[in-house]
Amino acid sequence: MSKVTILNDKFQNSGEMDLPASFAEVNSHNLYLYVKSYLAGIRSNTAHTKSRHFVSGGGKKPWRQKGRGGARAGSTRTPVWVGGAVAFGPKSDRNYTQKVNKKQKRLALEFALNEKAANGKLFALESLQIASGKTKDAAAVLKNTNVRDALIVLKELNASTLLAFRNLKNCYVVDASEVNAYLVAVYGSVIAEKAALETIISKEG
Repeated sequence: MSKVTILNDKFQNSGEMDLPASFAEVNSHNLYLYVKSYLAGIRSNTAHTKSRHFVSGGGKKPWRQKGRGGARAGSTRTPVWVGGAVAFGPKSDRNYTQKVNKKQKRLALEFALNEKAANGKLFALESLQIASGKTKDAAAVLKNTNVRDALIVLKELNASTLLAFRNLKNCYVVDASEVNAYLVAVYGSVIAEKAALETIISKEG
């Protein structure tokens, strides 16, 4: 059973919180499938090539069919010609979406959280609100928890805390409802409000 380190207002260890034992039983393949699906879902899909029907020019037959001793040609816009079409190239109408069901998404998140906790990279604070809105106060959270990059999870987002963290390139702030397995996996550490973490753990599906 993995444990979450609980920190007080002075970022000192004030106890531990157990993750459900079922989290440790989840197969890592669930995380792989979810991350693969997530990345496919945000793929820009802008690559688009033209077939010979859409390349301008090439209306006239380049030379007569027979009698000149060379290969016959009907158009200068076929894929074998420079400046011609592309055969079997990518099309922007392709759908890269990969389906992952609701239960598998949940299992992926459970595995990701358990891995962070097992490696001592999951921290819970009573409060992560930064009323001053100053970046130096946000940077102090990382410094005091001794992490380089982190996913910051709040129970509820507020303007001052977002303002404080937005200039830190190695941080990303979300509320409990936005947390997913990809975000947990991609950041080196997770720093969450205790109430937010409890909500994520207790949420079903």
